[in-house]
Amino acid sequence: MTKLRWIQLSEEERDEFLGTGGTGVLSFATGADEPSSSFPVSYGYFADDRDFYFRLSFPPGSTKADVIDNQVSFVTYEKRDDGWRSVVATGQREEIDGLPYESNVVQGMWAIDIPTIDIFDRPREELEFHDFRLDPETLTGRKDVS
Repeated sequence: MTKLRWIQLSEEERDEFLGTGGTGVLSFATGADEPSSSFPVSYGYFADDRDFYFRLSFPPGSTKADVIDNQVSFVTYEKRDDGWRSVVATGQREEIDGLPYESNVVQGMWAIDIPTIDIFDRPREELEFHDFRLDPETLTGRKDVS
């Protein structure tokens, strides 16, 4: 039986893997006796500041509004020709709607590319979206060893 081994991604490998955006899973902490609340999301990544950006919707009946102020973890992963890669970021996200255009946060948002993925039960035009930033408290990347 082969044992699974992995090593840390360098900063350059991590930033290359994240690019300017992609998809992953954003999980919000809940009570000690409850599972986390997790949602598939698109993200943008600004390597200069190590910031992640998310454009989240809150359709009627969504549980996001109940957990939006909680600590988060974000995970993205991919299998490539040379093996698996993954990145995990944790911290507190902040809403950035309404910040001045000249702020570093808004400037970072303009430098990224959040993919548009339509997973909703209604047209996107009928949904309200809010922009958020995650300045991670922890940020780790791993890759498997062939």
